[in-house]
Amino acid sequence: MGMDEPAPPVRRRLDRRALLALAAAGVGGWGVGRILARRAPIGRDVRASGAVATILEDGDAPASGPRDASLRLAVFSDYRCPACRHAFPALDTAIDADGDIRVLYKDWPIFGAASDRAARVALASAGQGIYPAVHRRLMTTPGALDPAGLRAAVEGAGGDWARVLHDLRAARERIDTLLQRTAAEARAIALPGTPGYLAGPLLVLGAIDAVDFARLFARARAALRS
Repeated sequence: MGMDEPAPPVRRRLDRRALLALAAAGVGGWGVGRILARRAPIGRDVRASGAVATILEDGDAPASGPRDASLRLAVFSDYRCPACRHAFPALDTAIDADGDIRVLYKDWPIFGAASDRAARVALASAGQGIYPAVHRRLMTTPGALDPAGLRAAVEGAGGDWARVLHDLRAARERIDTLLQRTAAEARAIALPGTPGYLAGPLLVLGAIDAVDFARLFARARAALRS
């Protein structure tokens, strides 16, 4: 090896240091990005659409939580939507921690025939008063949304599968109307896909965590007072 040629051990040490520096910079940048994101206002005000009151006062949509809650939250979701399923635990945690939110469930099956069937089964279960429990199971249970999986969700929620099958037929027009109305509401507020969360007048698109749900609830209440 000539005197002017750099020694390999030194090069390896320099390369490792450079990689560590780059990794540290990347982690730091991610952390700064998260801090800035937390400081940015959350939600887009969609009052100008003229559809907010209609969506949040829908007496036909399945719902849970206090009827006199200080905040109403409409959740647009699809049981086959990965982001909907990913965000569900965080949403559940944030709603429980808040304790003063009325949730309106807006089934918007945009992921194909299996999504449509699951939404219809969930809506048909509302006649037995178990929609929220069925919704939870469909959002959290792994596996395909085939007839066996749908039946397991209904029966696991304490429902009667035979009655659901009956109600799917008997209430078909009502269920069609609900699904069509939800699609029209999504268009009215320019919601491009699922999940969508309308808290008061503020709309958030996509999966967020429990901290950001809490931020959304607080900002929505402030917007309602303004």
